[in-house]
Amino acid sequence: QQGELNSFLWTIRRDPPAYLFGTIHVPYTRVWDFIPDNSKAAFQASSSVYFELDLTDPYTISGLASCQMLPHGENLQDVLPRELYRRLKRHLDYIKLMLPHWMTPDQRGKGLYADYLFNAIAGNWERKRPVWVMLMVNSLTETDIRSRGVPVLDLYLAQEAERMKKKTGAVERVEEQCHPLNGLNFSQV
Repeated sequence: QQGELNSFLWTIRRDPPAYLFGTIHVPYTRVWDFIPDNSKAAFQASSSVYFELDLTDPYTISGLASCQMLPHGENLQDVLPRELYRRLKRHLDYIKLMLPHWMTPDQRGKGLYADYLFNAIAGNWERKRPVWVMLMVNSLTETDIRSRGVPVLDLYLAQEAERMKKKTGAVERVEEQCHPLNGLNFSQV
């Protein structure tokens, strides 16, 4: 059956070969068993691995966090229609109430608390740009909460590459991802 799977792996024939592998931003445990052996072998054989962003670099993480923020002095309440803002606030209050029930025993066993998790995901939401709040709300589901603490495929591969002492890098800078999203107008969001 492994041979029948679509690997999302492209090979650039040269010496040594280069590979392009399409990943998705989901916990690696959801997809790892479905990644074909040829993709895993290409990763193992590669001496250098480049990702969309370098998720192991603290600058990348802080850059992503700061790009999500509204300009200084602005709040989400100032830019959203009043009723939409109220609905959003009610929804986030509901999520905060439900979060302890959505967490797994394994998450609790690792010392993960619902308040901490909520603040890690939704903290400072009133200062974020609408597009980032939309993406945040889309990730606040029971399924996604239950997988928190498990790295997404990209991060898992980056951590494995570092563990294996491979050269790592990124093909994009934070700004190259951030600015197009921040440039969307309200109706597009």
